[in-house]
Amino acid sequence: MRKVVIHSAGGYDKLKVEEHPDPTPRPGEVVVRVAAAGINFADTAVRMGLYDSAKEFVGWPITPGFEVAGDVVAVGEGVTKVRPGQRVIALTLFGGYSSRVVVPEHQVFECPDALDFAQAAGVAVIYLTAYYALFELCKLRPGDSILVHSAAGGVGSAVLQIAKQEGYRAVGVVGSSKKIEAAKRMGAEQVIDKSTEDLWARAKELEPKGYDAVLDANGVETLKQSFEHTKMAGRLVVYGFATMMPKKGTPNWIKLGWDFLRTPRFSPFDLLGKNKSVMAFNLSYLFDKRELLDEAMGYVLDGVKEGRFVVPEVTRFAVDKVADAHRAIESGTTVRKLVITFGG
Repeated sequence: MRKVVIHSAGGYDKLKVEEHPDPTPRPGEVVVRVAAAGINFADTAVRMGLYDSAKEFVGWPITPGFEVAGDVVAVGEGVTKVRPGQRVIALTLFGGYSSRVVVPEHQVFECPDALDFAQAAGVAVIYLTAYYALFELCKLRPGDSILVHSAAGGVGSAVLQIAKQEGYRAVGVVGSSKKIEAAKRMGAEQVIDKSTEDLWARAKELEPKGYDAVLDANGVETLKQSFEHTKMAGRLVVYGFATMMPKKGTPNWIKLGWDFLRTPRFSPFDLLGKNKSVMAFNLSYLFDKRELLDEAMGYVLDGVKEGRFVVPEVTRFAVDKVADAHRAIESGTTVRKLVITFGG
């Protein structure tokens, strides 16, 4: 099989495509022939050695990737959920940038017939992130207001669609005017273009008392104000630090250090006094929660099958162009979901 291997932390040159033996399944495992693997911003942090769970679960060398789509080629003893030849979506606790992956049975799900493999490879992570943030952490009610940063991105788009489905009032934040319509199509009632207007003045104008929830993957640039713009009993949900990450392949350690020092520290006394919550999560630590995965993926894939959720348009990169894919996602200019594909 072919897979992308990173032997040590660094820039795009660290992404090596190598030949390795095909995996064989142990009891309870499934081998998937991968047609496409989703690319997520977290993969770039893995490459640069900045992703804690990658160090904890794998170490070096490592193959990035959390989600794939393809067909089952072998199953281990005791597997009953899927069969060889079946089209599937699989979650991978790293290792997804491979033409073959072996994963536990509970991380494999039937691929909707309407999706090609490139589309299917970009569904799981963004929707699972949105699902966990909204349903497990925010616990919102119909009519509640949410502010969604990076609203035209993968997770932001998924959040907006779920919000519309559940009756929440969503305000999306985008970084350029060309992303406004994309956010509106996904379900934002209002869109703030921070490249042309004062983000926080407009956010306050739209919700003077604040938001029931603010979803923020930016990090230091917006966290303090995101917290201030939650209302009493509101929730700030953090699932990334994108503004701290470099856009040119390798970390700027001076900037990282400065941003770390500038990052707000939320005192429990302050939280109690203001009656607000700050919550954070990393999806890679949730892959062993079988009931949660079944429930969340069932909700997502039913929505896809029934046409309630729009599958992101995708931009495909051949696996040999994986470095170009990382450059693209780090640029912050992409709207489509990025995937790498394996020929044959």
